[in-house]
Amino acid sequence: MSHNDLYRMVEKTCINVPSSALQRKKSKDCLNNLLKKKEPQFGIIFDVDGVLARGTLAIPRAIEGMKLLQDDKGHSRVPMCFVTNALNRDEDKAKQISGWFNMPVAKEQLVQAPGPLRMFTKLHNKFCLVIGQGRVKEIARDLGFKKFCTLDQVSDAYPLLDMVDHGNRKKIAEFGYEEKGMNRVEAIILLGEPKNWSCALQLIIDLLRSSGKPDQAPEEPPERHIPVIACNMDLQFMDRATIPRFGHGAFLLCLEALYKKITGYDLQYTALVGKPSETTFRYAEHCLTIHAKKLGFTEPLKTIYVVGDTPDSDIVGANLYQRYVRRMEERRKNKADPSADPSYDPELPQCRNVPADAHLHPQSVDNVVPLLVCTGVFKPGENKYRENEEKFYHGHRDFAPNPALYKPTRTQNDVCNAIEYVLEKEGIA
Repeated sequence: MSHNDLYRMVEKTCINVPSSALQRKKSKDCLNNLLKKKEPQFGIIFDVDGVLARGTLAIPRAIEGMKLLQDDKGHSRVPMCFVTNALNRDEDKAKQISGWFNMPVAKEQLVQAPGPLRMFTKLHNKFCLVIGQGRVKEIARDLGFKKFCTLDQVSDAYPLLDMVDHGNRKKIAEFGYEEKGMNRVEAIILLGEPKNWSCALQLIIDLLRSSGKPDQAPEEPPERHIPVIACNMDLQFMDRATIPRFGHGAFLLCLEALYKKITGYDLQYTALVGKPSETTFRYAEHCLTIHAKKLGFTEPLKTIYVVGDTPDSDIVGANLYQRYVRRMEERRKNKADPSADPSYDPELPQCRNVPADAHLHPQSVDNVVPLLVCTGVFKPGENKYRENEEKFYHGHRDFAPNPALYKPTRTQNDVCNAIEYVLEKEGIA
């Protein structure tokens, strides 16, 4: 029901009040009370770096904007979650965001790059190599993984693999080496970019070529290698430098090129999560529903506003999810096989599909609104490079370039302007 419909309804209830300024005032008071009782059927997804903060510092206009979404006690009055391609423990990131805006933020509101891996339960009991920087072991456990190793452990078990490191060469020449061996690696989980790219690229390709056991040289590389799951496809990200920095997508690009060059085969991903993946936005809708229920709302969400600074991940991701939502609605209208997975989209490659055994709240959103802000990667006037999409495409290989996906519903100066736009559209400004 629109703002005007509500106003007309209130006017009809005030028939005993004479037509005067007093009537208009009472009508507005009735309307305001009605709007307060009306549950919001929308949620907001915020990117973090470049939208709410630059590095570890909150953007001043973001502080202003967040106040518009808080009640008198500082609590959120609309469902929101934070979808970022960063790699941290959710509770740590939630604490940081809470500190920026002086508002409670639960870890369940965080959807970081690897967050959707909670749905991939079939991998949780496999012996996995987890790659990234920081507290990767704790993050892996938080996601549900039971058995895993790190690059350092693989390098320690097979000392002859890392010969790009000249220090390792000298150490072996002087002191010899001991090959300890380890269990066969059953899957590779790329949580984020490693610190030592050369070593990581060598060891990952060794494991892929040897089906997870690099102690013997294979006669030829397997046509189907062990599962590879990658989180975060951002080629670049915005920190406090004047020019965007290399992201995990840059590392993936190197890995794909080297694997193809050495084996002749394309690297195949079992799953790609993180923005702009449809899987990530489906999981984000699930998290928004959880937050809405926590706030005491019972009506299903119908609209998601996505506020981001990176066209390649935030805007493309929002538009891809809108298309996914429409296809799912068409399947429901056409009465697709009731036994089929309600989240499975046959038009997507398998690496971009929600796992069949995922436990999620029902998908209810039918409108996804991308809002682009100019405080991060995107700068006004830069859309001209889209004229030559193939030359300047920054997206991942498995997401075909499509200029239409880069179009936001609105471009705003900053997140405060974006929030004002959302509240105006929803009639609760």
